[in-house]
Amino acid sequence: MSETGKFSWGPGTATGIGSMPGEDVRESVKTVVESLDALPYLPELPARGPGADMVGRTAGLLVELYAHLQPSGWRIADRPGRDTRRARAWLGEDLDALEEFTQGYRGPLKVSAVGPWTLAASMELRGGEAMLSDAGACRDLAGSLAEGLRGHLAELRRRVPGAEPVLQLDEPSLTAVLAGRVASASGYRTHRAVDRAVVEGVLRDFVAVADGAPVVVHSCAPDVPFALLCRAGVTGISFDAALLTERDDETLGEAVEGGTALFAGVVPGAGSDAAELSDPDGSVSGVRSLWRRLGLSPGLLTESVVVSPSCGLAGASPAYARRALAHCARSARSLANDPE
Repeated sequence: MSETGKFSWGPGTATGIGSMPGEDVRESVKTVVESLDALPYLPELPARGPGADMVGRTAGLLVELYAHLQPSGWRIADRPGRDTRRARAWLGEDLDALEEFTQGYRGPLKVSAVGPWTLAASMELRGGEAMLSDAGACRDLAGSLAEGLRGHLAELRRRVPGAEPVLQLDEPSLTAVLAGRVASASGYRTHRAVDRAVVEGVLRDFVAVADGAPVVVHSCAPDVPFALLCRAGVTGISFDAALLTERDDETLGEAVEGGTALFAGVVPGAGSDAAELSDPDGSVSGVRSLWRRLGLSPGLLTESVVVSPSCGLAGASPAYARRALAHCARSARSLANDPE
């Protein structure tokens, strides 16, 4: 818990989402730690290839479930193979780099994994259909991922003793899962929508898995189910602020008043024009406007909002990624200094 607020991070905090460009993990971790002193994170480098991607990396965390890569995507396998070993080796290298560049660090430190529902929509059963199509398979996958994340958080605490872990669950497919819009393997139909109470219950279980560590759910898709996530007990919700509509106002206001942090993605995830990263105050003007529209106090804004890119930075150039993270930090300070 921060001395200045109810979250482990303080006011005026910025962070990133997850992915970074390139293949040099040491350089990426160094950039993240130097740019984001209040809430650094363990980056993903999908450019290295299968197993370093978001789904493959998470598949490497599974306990007593294994996956291998098929042309159609990641598929459940009977035993660990080359793809699983590669994913685990790369995660080990990532943690080595994080340990190296966080010597003496004390404070919140974020790690991410694909959440249970996006993972179920992304991984395949042995026959090639999404695991989402089988309720029992979804339960097994969620249980395996929960055990893997317990171990992952324990490993983070061992390697960085001063860390206060923050767990981010990436759920870009959550809205599609709830709406029955996940396509079948044939592409000619979609899988049935999963009951909202079931989705909420599984996510609540993952909040418990974190054992007191803050849990943030990230989705860069439209129509983020803010109310459902709040009921599940997550600490924060990460979203692309450009996709908000006035339909979200009421649930956003209720989320903040209920004590949920908002990770506002206000900085583009890719670009080349330095001018778009030249005005920190302008980047958070939409957040200030939202606050005025909701009638919430400025003091609550500085406590409740974390500034981030709109999504991962894997599609950006390394130079842009560095500027974007630094710009997030400047924008967060601007918001804290002048919330009105």
